[in-house]
Amino acid sequence: MSGWSTISGWILRSSAYPPEMYLSALASIGIVEPFVKYPQKILVSIHMESFEPIKLNLLKPVPSDIDISQAVTPKNILKVAREVGIQDDEISPYGTTKAKVHLSILDRLNDQPDGKYIVVTGINPTPLGEGKSTTTVGLAQSLGAHLRKKTFACLRQPSQGPTFGIKGGAAGGGYSQVIPMEEFNLHLTGDIHAITAANNLLAAQIEARMFHEATQKDEALFNRLCPAEKDGSRTFAPIMFRRLKKLGIKKTDPNTLTAEEKGKFARLDLDPSTITWNRVVDTCDRFLRKITVGQGTEEKGHTRETNYDITVASEVMAILALTNGLEDMRERLGRMVVGSSRAGEPVTADDLGVGGALTVLMKDAIMPNLMQTLEGTPVFVHAGPFANIAHGNNSIIADRIALKLAGKEGYVVTEAGFGADIGAEKFFNIKCRYSGLTPNCAVIVATVRALKMHGGGPNVVAGAPLHPAYKEEELNLLGAGLSNLLHHIGNLKRTGVPVVVAINQFSTDSPAELELVKVKTVEGGADAAVVSNHWAEGGAGAVELAQAVVDACEKPTDFKFLYTLDLSIKEKIEKIAKEIYGADGVTYEAEAEKKIELYTRQGFAGLPICMAKTHLSLSSDATKKGVPKGFTIPIRDVRASVGAGFLYPLVGTMSTMPGLPTRPCFYDIDIDLKTGKIMGLF
Repeated sequence: MSGWSTISGWILRSSAYPPEMYLSALASIGIVEPFVKYPQKILVSIHMESFEPIKLNLLKPVPSDIDISQAVTPKNILKVAREVGIQDDEISPYGTTKAKVHLSILDRLNDQPDGKYIVVTGINPTPLGEGKSTTTVGLAQSLGAHLRKKTFACLRQPSQGPTFGIKGGAAGGGYSQVIPMEEFNLHLTGDIHAITAANNLLAAQIEARMFHEATQKDEALFNRLCPAEKDGSRTFAPIMFRRLKKLGIKKTDPNTLTAEEKGKFARLDLDPSTITWNRVVDTCDRFLRKITVGQGTEEKGHTRETNYDITVASEVMAILALTNGLEDMRERLGRMVVGSSRAGEPVTADDLGVGGALTVLMKDAIMPNLMQTLEGTPVFVHAGPFANIAHGNNSIIADRIALKLAGKEGYVVTEAGFGADIGAEKFFNIKCRYSGLTPNCAVIVATVRALKMHGGGPNVVAGAPLHPAYKEEELNLLGAGLSNLLHHIGNLKRTGVPVVVAINQFSTDSPAELELVKVKTVEGGADAAVVSNHWAEGGAGAVELAQAVVDACEKPTDFKFLYTLDLSIKEKIEKIAKEIYGADGVTYEAEAEKKIELYTRQGFAGLPICMAKTHLSLSSDATKKGVPKGFTIPIRDVRASVGAGFLYPLVGTMSTMPGLPTRPCFYDIDIDLKTGKIMGLF
């Protein structure tokens, strides 16, 4: 019994066969141990069902994404869960098409061997995107519904900002989508709202604490933090012991603190000029990039300039993606640094007394969301960190659960955001470092369109018609642009994992163009290069890609990180800039130099680096295509996400709050008032 093969009902073992035979068979389908054991028999309750793929009705021409999604009736999410070995008491359904999966499943499957781990990345894309999510879904559909391997796709949850802005949704596209795509692209189960609430609670406490410290003396401040009961006794809130420990104060009775100790405990003395914590909202709103708070009359003139980020750029989101469990998330949220005291000491969420409350707000968000593809294969959707600012990968927890459920013969396809110079580099050097997981194969998505752009083709602008060069055979242009793909292949190969190139086929690609990409990439070091037409044909159009991935996963790996954490901050930055981007060097503005010195002094130099850089070029200049030469990487600033566990240098003029275009996507989005169906989402 392996892969998708299952048993339903109750099994009663006689003494004819050794129990090890039954236990081994049960383990292969995700049942690690029986519920009841007897000396001569084993009674096992199994709730798994046989996997049933959804058969697609492929139409030509390919309809809109939302029309395709709405034409398919999803399986009940309980059936999807049972097909992959999730017990009914391990999920909390949200309606009939999505559910939260409890973290307790990891305890049950602790001894289950992991499946094969595949990361999907891409070349530097055009502003239109090259179908990385679509390829991830199409590959998973093919592995699961066509090759009949037990397979999971693991994706990020999309932000409302791009969905209503210029990019649209991120459920995949064509006949390779997560369904229902409306629920995937909109509120899902509320995780992003929870992150917004947690982030802004901390922002509110920062302002409130500075206000109260500015208007009260030490004794009054202490008395309000530890109010006296009628008998004169005082108690510390449990979270306060974290600050006492940080200060080296071992006393447990507030009344025994000296005046000096009371002052040290009660006064954080946060320097407003050092605050790096911003408010967030999950909407592209350029006019929140710089705001002034505290203009109400009750705030007594305590105004401060600050700004908003988009929610997916919040450190809380990065923590959700990198945490390994509830206890770990609590510690990470508590140690988030919001700024420094006037004495230069880092001030954390736990110093502000809010770490526990943040965890409470995030208690449901930590559970991955289970959905399905158009062909009924399972998908985990969890976390959505900004790929420019944060590490741009879905959660470690979702990957870990998927790998355990997949088992030794199964496959997990996870996606790394943006081009391989950003998403994949951060996947390897940040996500894999914290998860302890190592990939068996890397898939790099390329399109003829993007390669022509890198070969010197005309500008590609979202919303504007494509130049004829992208619709006609242009072998010279294509050949010149292959340098970008070959550069990324070289970077991926140095990690020690096999590399498969997935050529995402468009209807305008000529056979000669596709063949040129295949030949040159294999010559350039890829283990395989395959043309895939999953957008138009679903999993059936990615069978050759799926088989190439299966073959690549059987090859040996020798995974290695790009850098060791004992290098200095600058040494790590320069290693990424020179070896991944191909830069000649790095320059640092005064603010960056100041922050590097500060974070080194505060003990954060040992954290990995998460470069905040444009995804449209290997350089910091989005207009430089192909493989630029003779450039430097300018570091404008460096910020610390201590809770998440990385430092992020800001390269050039990176913005953490996108703006709406002249004609946002929401012009096309509406609801059918008779049927309740959403229209125009893509």
